[in-house]
Amino acid sequence: MEMFLHHVQVSGPAGCEDAMRAFYVDALGMAELEKPERLRARGGVWFRAGAAEVHVGIEEGFTPARKAHPGIAVSDVDELARAVEAAGAPVTWDDAIPGLRRFHTTDPVGNRLEFQQAAP
Repeated sequence: MEMFLHHVQVSGPAGCEDAMRAFYVDALGMAELEKPERLRARGGVWFRAGAAEVHVGIEEGFTPARKAHPGIAVSDVDELARAVEAAGAPVTWDDAIPGLRRFHTTDPVGNRLEFQQAAP
């Protein structure tokens, strides 16, 4: 049996959707997906770039994930880091894994995200 990752979900507080759209669409270049009608009343927003999907779910008593995070492979990690910095989000490079260029950032509500590319 083959398995493929379909999406990762991060959480956010009620009313965060516009800030998340600004970050995930404008800074990261992801496209917003239309949520199924039956799920829209729950709030939140979904995004996709290539095969990677990030779903933002609304969580009562929200606390950002500061350690757990999605790791997303990208074709140009340097270009994405510049876009993230231009959007005002932090970029923290990490060279702990040989052969991998990667950085961590946080979305507008404080969730940790990792973006990576194999080193040339």
